[in-house]
Amino acid sequence: MSFFSKIFKPEPKLDPIDLSVFKSDIHSHLIPGIDDGSPNMEASIKMVKKFVDLGYNKIVTTPHVMCDYYQNTPDKILKGLDDLREELQKQNIKVDISAAAEYNLDDGLQALIDKKEILTFGDNHVLFELPFMQEPRNLQEIIFNFQMAGYKPILAHPERYTYWYDDFDRYDELKCRGVLLQLNLLSLTNHYSPQTRKVAEKMVDANLVDAVGSDCHRIENLMLLEDNLNLEHIHKLANQENLFNKTL
Repeated sequence: MSFFSKIFKPEPKLDPIDLSVFKSDIHSHLIPGIDDGSPNMEASIKMVKKFVDLGYNKIVTTPHVMCDYYQNTPDKILKGLDDLREELQKQNIKVDISAAAEYNLDDGLQALIDKKEILTFGDNHVLFELPFMQEPRNLQEIIFNFQMAGYKPILAHPERYTYWYDDFDRYDELKCRGVLLQLNLLSLTNHYSPQTRKVAEKMVDANLVDAVGSDCHRIENLMLLEDNLNLEHIHKLANQENLFNKTL
């Protein structure tokens, strides 16, 4: 075996898994017209149909909430959910779909916590994300305040925050503080970047992943996922019995 073949050893060829093993998806953007996800009802229906085709029986869709950009309130999100459910019923598409949100850790988040204007799922779990440029200085404070208010925080796609790529211990620190870590399945492809994929695979190998999500914004995301269901690390996650998704 040559030097280069040792370095660039191909992944084992595995059979595509059935995503029904995950049971539920907890991160998506399916409500039409309220964030950077689905632009209209037709696109939403196509995505939900694809989720069902892939084997999911439950979807928790999570529109962005950002104080300066996507000012989505619980009322607005739940109204959009009602409209989507109504159309799914008309088309006889059977799936358990609910809504929470993906809260950005920005200047408006603490006020939402204080007013209890947080949409949750599971056992009062809340999905939140961080800015991509740098770690916010109040991260530990927000985690503490979530928990003091009775919420159970789940951090969205930690494998995408490049400021932790050289500080892998940060993932363990977050878990020790009671934060669940949700990995995007598409991070195990090169959808975001080869570096993100490397970090995602390392997280899977280190058993740091508590939950998975599609982070679906458009039908192409699900089609790409479908094309990569033979990847070794997706198989590893499918065999992980304690994934949060499997408990919903």
